[in-house]
Amino acid sequence: MQTNQKISRDVLHAMPKIDLHRHLEGSLRLQTLFEVAQKHDIDVSAETIEELRPQVQITDDPQTSDAFLSKFHVLRLFYCTPEIIKRFVWEAVADAAEDNIHYLELRFSPQALSRVYGFPIYEVTDWVIETSQEAAEFFNIKVGLIITLVRHDPFEQAQKIMRVAVDRKDQGIVGIDLAGDEVRYPPEPFIPFFKEAKEEGLGITIHAGEWASAYGVAQALDKLGADRIGHGIRALENSKVLRMVLERKPVFEVCLTSNLQTGVVMQMSHHPFADMLDVGLPATLNTDDPTVSNCTLTDEYDIAVNELGITYAKLRDMTLTSAKAAFLPDSEKKALIQYFENLLPLQQPETFA
Repeated sequence: MQTNQKISRDVLHAMPKIDLHRHLEGSLRLQTLFEVAQKHDIDVSAETIEELRPQVQITDDPQTSDAFLSKFHVLRLFYCTPEIIKRFVWEAVADAAEDNIHYLELRFSPQALSRVYGFPIYEVTDWVIETSQEAAEFFNIKVGLIITLVRHDPFEQAQKIMRVAVDRKDQGIVGIDLAGDEVRYPPEPFIPFFKEAKEEGLGITIHAGEWASAYGVAQALDKLGADRIGHGIRALENSKVLRMVLERKPVFEVCLTSNLQTGVVMQMSHHPFADMLDVGLPATLNTDDPTVSNCTLTDEYDIAVNELGITYAKLRDMTLTSAKAAFLPDSEKKALIQYFENLLPLQQPETFA
């Protein structure tokens, strides 16, 4: 029987990883944000990076969703030129590669990138596609893109975003996401969009069971045909929903640090990630918003190991679960699974080549 042998941070950093749940808009370098603010006179009243930090990153904020989301209201001010948006994309891919993420699914909201400065959403989408592909080749990382629809944005806008996504499904867009206020905005209006996405062969991931109850996970599965659930940790709170997910096996995209910062859990030691694995849920670790949360995927692995007692064997199995859940054609997915099986030995290594 394998003991819970300590895994050093160096080993966790070197470990080949997959991130299925990372938002572009929450993955912007502080240094770059500061440079953009200075050059383009962004109204953030910050003379130093440290003065900018609490405006775009969780520092001493209360553990609430409102505090977390407030950072994105500021971040939207920075998408002021095509060149800057492309730089943000390039650096997001570069930072993932530096953290030894070998497969990344980067999600983004064209409406968020275009709203303040009025860029056409199809042009913004093409900037993200083009730059992510160039960066992926340069940094030797595989990248898929997920377009996010937002529950509380105007419905007509969601229609336009959906058309952009479907039209670019063969150009790097691999899936559709639904995010936003799951408490006040039910999923029913979006059912036709996700039915079409499924018919078009796009993967479906739904933010659910995070700020609202476990019932949102059931809605995501029954009404929207979710393949994966963003967060979803409250599924354990309802026995009927738990039976449903144990039967259907959607993959859960868990993000430890952001769950703590938004108050979904009040202490990291209370996070149910280990319980999800113990009862047989296919749960994975991801970053959500590295800049806002001031975390890397290595940090999330470190927390899982040293605070939640996750073993190397479980990390390996979890990584293979992520590979099997990737929004890729079957042949590419099979190759990705084989790639990680070859890279990750069965026994905990002292290091990775």
